This record gives sequence, C-alpha cells and structure tokens, in this order.
Amino acid sequence: MLAQFLQFLFSGVTVGATYALAALGFTLIYNASNVINFAQGEFIMLGGMLAVFFAQMGLPLPVVLLLAVLVPAVVGVLVEKLAIEPVKGAETVTLIIITIGASLVIRGIVQVWLGKNTFSLPAFSGDAPIEILGATLLPQSLWVLGITALVVAGLWYFFNRTLQGKAMLATSFNRTAAELVGINTSWVLFLSFAMSAALGALGGILITPITLTSYDVGIMLGLKGFVAAVVGGLGNGLGAVVGGLLVGILEAMGAGYISSAYKDAIPFVLILLILFFMPRGLFGGKSTDRV
Repeated sequence: MLAQFLQFLFSGVTVGATYALAALGFTLIYNASNVINFAQGEFIMLGGMLAVFFAQMGLPLPVVLLLAVLVPAVVGVLVEKLAIEPVKGAETVTLIIITIGASLVIRGIVQVWLGKNTFSLPAFSGDAPIEILGATLLPQSLWVLGITALVVAGLWYFFNRTLQGKAMLATSFNRTAAELVGINTSWVLFLSFAMSAALGALGGILITPITLTSYDVGIMLGLKGFVAAVVGGLGNGLGAVVGGLLVGILEAMGAGYISSAYKDAIPFVLILLILFFMPRGLFGGKSTDRV
C-alpha cells in the first residue's frame, strides 16, 4: 500500500514540477502586462520537439539543452514584438485572443516542419530505476525536480537581488509609477516573454524522456499550467510552484486510485473548486511589496 502511494506521489511530483514551470511562465507575463499568455503550452511543446530534433542531429546533450531553450525564448520575443507590442493598450480579452492565435501558428508550423509523429528523447542519465520503499523512481525524475528547484532559486535571486528583477516587480505592482521613475516597461515585457518561453521550453525538455512529445502536447500542458497558476494565486510565484505540484499530485492520485480516464478532468475540477471557495487562489494573488 505504501509502495503504491509513493509510486503515485513520485509520478505526481515529477509532472507537477513541469506544470510549476509552465505556471511560472504564466505568472511572469501576467505580472508584467496583465496578459494571460495561452501560447505558453506551445513553448513547452517547442522545447521538447526541438530537443528531439537537435538530438537526432547528433549534437551533445548540453548543446541540445541550450538550443532547445534559446530558440523558444527567441520565439517568445517574436510573439511579443510582432503580436503584442503593435496592439499595446488593447483590451485584455483582445490580447488573450492574440496569444491563442500565436499558439495556433506555432503549433501549425511545428506540425508541418516535424510532422504528426510521437517522438522520444533519451533520458539524461540512463533508465535504470531507483527503488525507494518498494516504489521506483526514474533518474529523469530527479533531473526534473533538481532543475526545477534550481530555476525557482534562480528566479528568487533574480527578483530579490538584481535591478532587472526589481524593475519587473515594480512594473507588476504599478506600471505607470514604474515608468515615472525611469523603468523601461517595454523592455520588461520583452524580457518577461523571453523568460516565460524559456521556462516553458525547459519543462518540455525535462519531461519528454518520461512522457514522449508531439506537435499537439502543448494544449493540455499549457492548460494545466494555467490551472496551477490560478490555483496558487495568479501573479504569485510561490503559488505557481505549489499549484503546479498540487495539480500534478492530485492528478496522479486520481488516476491511480480512481481511474486514469479522469486524469485530465481532475485539474479542471480543482480549478472550479478553488475559484468557487477561494477566488484569489491559495496564496491570494498579488500582494503589495516595496521594491
């Protein structure tokens, strides 16, 4: 019984870490511009698909990882420059529709370029499972958790110890006041899209050796990342991480103890409950802070 519980827990935490990275991406852009970027799922897909593409070219793993993060970051910047910036000041709903359009374009290009097949990526350090109290943990899961932890620590340092990070925080709290003290809020938006895309791509790369990838995986991963962001409190970084892990664990437990047929429905039941009883999410959304 314990072994079964641990098995579901390991699975949930692993996939939950990917949702957390996606949720952090949503949070970054929401804080910088109040835009909910529904192209975030496509950046996850793009990271995984590009990692497979570059690996098949025979490039070494560090180069594969670097390119599969940098290219989506550039795509994120292009989305901001070509789709978001020209309609600066538009209604929030308009901006959301534009990001949905961008996601369809990205998905269509990848489908034509790389095809509709499902692709796999070799695990970073072998497939031999690690046994813990009767449950097995894949080495790739440790990569997912370890790199996610490093990213969370890096983002904490960025926002609390660097001028660019503090500029992003200031913009999220009051864009007009930030502009009045000389912060280039256009640059902040530019940077937030690049970082958001890079975070999503990183999640896609890390999870692909476990779950495989294809041109259409981004839809559901992006939606679950959005659920995680809302559950934690949209705009709250800590909430995004906790929300991602919570969604992943509940999904795995539901699939294991109830039925895998309900796996994809569980996150959406969770978001309905959270919005009904705690509309601002577990961590209450954005809070005022001096920066």
